[in-house]
Amino acid sequence: MKFRLDSTSFLLAAFVRDALPSPFSIQNGRSISPANLGPAAAAKSREQILSAAHASLDWLRRAQDRSSSKDGGVAHNYSPTKGWSSSYPETTGYILETFIHCADHFRDEDLRQRAIRMADWLLSIQFANGAFQGGLVDSTPRVPVVFNTGQILIGLSAAAEKFAGDYHGSMMRAAHWLCDVQDPSGGWSTHCSPFARPGSKTFDTHASIGLLSAARVSGESRFAEAALRNLRWATSHATRNGFIRSCCLDTPRAPYTHTLGYYLRGVVEGAYHFQDDSLLQSALLTARALQRCVEADGRLPGRLTHRLRPGAPWVCLTGSAQIAHSFFLLSKHDSSL
Repeated sequence: MKFRLDSTSFLLAAFVRDALPSPFSIQNGRSISPANLGPAAAAKSREQILSAAHASLDWLRRAQDRSSSKDGGVAHNYSPTKGWSSSYPETTGYILETFIHCADHFRDEDLRQRAIRMADWLLSIQFANGAFQGGLVDSTPRVPVVFNTGQILIGLSAAAEKFAGDYHGSMMRAAHWLCDVQDPSGGWSTHCSPFARPGSKTFDTHASIGLLSAARVSGESRFAEAALRNLRWATSHATRNGFIRSCCLDTPRAPYTHTLGYYLRGVVEGAYHFQDDSLLQSALLTARALQRCVEADGRLPGRLTHRLRPGAPWVCLTGSAQIAHSFFLLSKHDSSL
């Protein structure tokens, strides 16, 4: 068994960005408050959320401190038999954004300094062309990968907005590289992860979140245009039942909820960024399909087939957290989510 850091990051993002009341609220007024539960229930709910958020932050601090590569990045996982892994650039990228938000929300200087260390480390491993590698920092082959670059771009954009330094230049180089290597169709068929099957993947919509973040910080319209092309391309792969084709690392007809969660979050963010009803309806189609797969006790199988049947006997905690996050974001349009 391994404890993956991306699960914790996605859960923490959902807790802090979408469940806690002000002073923090996310863009476009999409924060979710437990206040409608009634005073007593709301207070208990908030206390539970805060407790979970602080426990998650402590786990991520430990993962940064104990990464076996000791470079300022965050470890990929912890194994009871092998200990802490080396740092993982991809997840360090979006953990960076989460730490910046949490540092502001909790007025925590330690989190702020940790975020700066993460950002400085990411700058130190960026390729000259602006891209970032796939896999762990010591994985081979070390080659530029679209998806990982997009995830890191989320954090670089947050750092560029918050801190002085070369984070803005790094953000611009990464975003321009993603635009340069995009197919005319909107997908990315090259610079795929060497640790996954080749070819364009619809879960690259989550890389488009990085482009939208960079567009918001820089005002560069090219980034938003590339993100929209990708979102249009990806949503064209939805089937009538809400299943998404080409949305897996290895088995397209039975994707992980992890990759389905990536796809859904990218489309949700795009729908809100562009105020685009067609993207919103695509997001709702898939969200409602996934909702029907959730069992009575909240369990969601870790893989789902093209017929939206269980494709695995186990649960992917990361995927469940991601999908729950998107349900929060979409709940103002469908209260059943």
